[in-house]
Amino acid sequence: MTRSLLLGAMLICGAAPRLSAQHRDLSGQRESFQRAVVHNGKWLTAASVAALIFFAEREHRRSRREWNALLDVCRSAQDACALGSNGRYVRSDAEELYQRSRAFDRRANRWLLGAQAGLLATTALFIVDLHPGVGPDNIPFAPMRVGLRIAF
Repeated sequence: MTRSLLLGAMLICGAAPRLSAQHRDLSGQRESFQRAVVHNGKWLTAASVAALIFFAEREHRRSRREWNALLDVCRSAQDACALGSNGRYVRSDAEELYQRSRAFDRRANRWLLGAQAGLLATTALFIVDLHPGVGPDNIPFAPMRVGLRIAF
C-alpha cells in the first residue's frame, strides 16, 4: 500500500510542473491566427467571386444560345411565334426554347447574386485586414510659395 501511495505521489509531483506549463497565455497566438485567417480569407473570397462570375457567364451564354434558337424559329415562318390565350407560344418547340432560356437566365442571376455577396465579403475582409497605425508617419510637404506676377 505504501509503495502505491509513494508511486502515486511521485507521478503527481512529476505531472504538476507539466500541468502548470500547459496553462499559458495563448491570446497572441489566437490574434495571429485570426489575422492570418482574415489575410488569406480575403484572397479566397476574391477567387470565389471570380469563379461565380465565370459560372454566371457560362449560364448567360447558354441562355443566349437558346434565345437565338428561338429567334431562328420565329424567323422561319410568319406565325411560328404566335402566342396563345394563356400567353405561351403555340408551338411547343418555341415554348421549350423560351423556358430553357429563362431557366438559364435565372441561374445566371443566382450566380451573380452570389458573386455580389462574395464581393461584399471580400471588401469587408480587405477593410478588416488594414493595419491602422502601422506604417510611416504623415510627412507634410515643405511650404510652397504660390504667386502670380503680371508685368504692364
